[in-house]
Order: sequence, then structure tokens, then C-alpha cells
Amino acid sequence: MGVSEKNRDGSNKSARERLQQQREREKAREKQRRVLIVTAGVVGVLGLAAVVGVIAASGDKDTGSDKAGPVVAPAGSIEGDKPAIPTGKADAPSTLQVWEDFRCPACAQFENVMRDSIHELEAAGALKAEYHLATLIDGNMGGSGSLRAANAAACAQDAGKFTAYHDTLYTNQPQETDDAFGNNAKLIELAAKVPGLDTPSFRSCVEDGTHDSWVEKSNEAFQAGGFRGTPSVLLNGESIFPTKGGEQISPENLKKWVAEANKGKKPGTASPSAG
Repeated sequence: MGVSEKNRDGSNKSARERLQQQREREKAREKQRRVLIVTAGVVGVLGLAAVVGVIAASGDKDTGSDKAGPVVAPAGSIEGDKPAIPTGKADAPSTLQVWEDFRCPACAQFENVMRDSIHELEAAGALKAEYHLATLIDGNMGGSGSLRAANAAACAQDAGKFTAYHDTLYTNQPQETDDAFGNNAKLIELAAKVPGLDTPSFRSCVEDGTHDSWVEKSNEAFQAGGFRGTPSVLLNGESIFPTKGGEQISPENLKKWVAEANKGKKPGTASPSAG
């Protein structure tokens, strides 16, 4: 009798634990669905809300890379343990590292407010950028739009048109809950907005998922990087999103921070990186 009571106590306890774990999982999932407000303020008058996509608490980093094909890096990409697509002049004295996800609304906010300043600094040889592509929202919300869009952007890099296509994806980003980028036809349709990109080779690269494994490798680097979410933005290795040293990010502050970092250094003069 004592044994069966003990067993019953044990099974009740394990049922309670299971219920508790389920509640924790549901809470974590709910947390993932929301976008975290990192700071109460908004950035400057431009209203760049300081929000980030939330890292999946469940940490399901692996979305089936065991069945993925070999890693095929896009042309001119940065290799190693933190794969990236470079833009700007390779010898520019400052480097902006951007970790982002094409489905992430905060990334679109960051891009839509900051892109002109980034392009201007790149053109002047003051700044080069490295874009690290993550698939955070696919893991949080379900779907495949982060991966499909990142692969398509890598295909655009092969064609030397990464920047224009990257910007097009962000200016045409669907709602976070709408996995429109999971449809290759949609990604090819948007490529028509970039002159000369919609070619048979670009289409087959998109349809075949040529760079899927490379994107997954990039996402693994993001997951291992200790970041709070997307976008994560670093200037010469120092985080500047949503703030740097108590100042909030804005086009004016980015220009100021780059000018301070570049004091006494020559601007880059090399040919721009592919794309």
C-alpha cells in the first residue's frame, strides 16, 4: 500500500512538473511572439523604436541542417565562423556589423531610418558593412520566410546586386505574422524592382535554395553570438543599437560616431565590395 501511494505521489509530482513545464513553454512562446521593448524611449524625432526580435527561449537552433546540402557561399562573402556579406569599400577604416532577419519588423525600422546614412558613409569610404543573416523569426513564428529571403539575398549577392535587393526586401516587408517571403515566387517578383536582377540564374538560385546551408551556418553563428535579438548592430565591435554610451542611435549620431572612430585615418578607396 505504502509503495503504491508513493508511486501515486511520484506520478502526481511528475504530472505537476509536466504541467509546470508546459506553462513555462507557453509563456516562453508568448514572449517570443511579442517584440521586446528594450528601452522606453524612441530614437530621436525619426521614431526608430528601440525594439528587437526576441531570441527563441527554446533555443531550437537546428531547423534540419542535417538534411541540408553542402554549404555554398555567395560570391565575395566573408567566410569563417561568422559568415557575412560585405558592402562598401573593403579598406574603409570603420566596420558596421549588422545581424538581421528579413522578417523582423525592428530590422525594417532600423533599415528604413538608417539606410541612407549607411550608404552615404559607405560611398565616402568612411564605413564598410558586414551583413549577417539570421532566421530568428522562422524559429519563433513558424514558416520559412527568413530563410527563403536570406537565400534570395545571397543569390542577389552572386549577381552583384545585394544592396539594392536587400533594401527592396525591407521596404516591401510583410507583417511579421505573414510568411509571404516563404514563397519563392514573391521573392522573384520583388527582384523585378532591381534592374537586371531577375535572370534565369537568379531564379534557379532562389528556387534551388542554393545558399540555404550557408544561411543556416550564419544563423548558427547568430545563435552562438550571445545577442539579445535582431537587429544587433556593432560599430567596430561595440554595440550601438539601440544606444551607444547613453546616446540613442540616429542617422546624425551614426555619422558622429563614425567620424570620431575615423579621426586621423584615411578614407577607403578600394573598389566597393561586390553588391
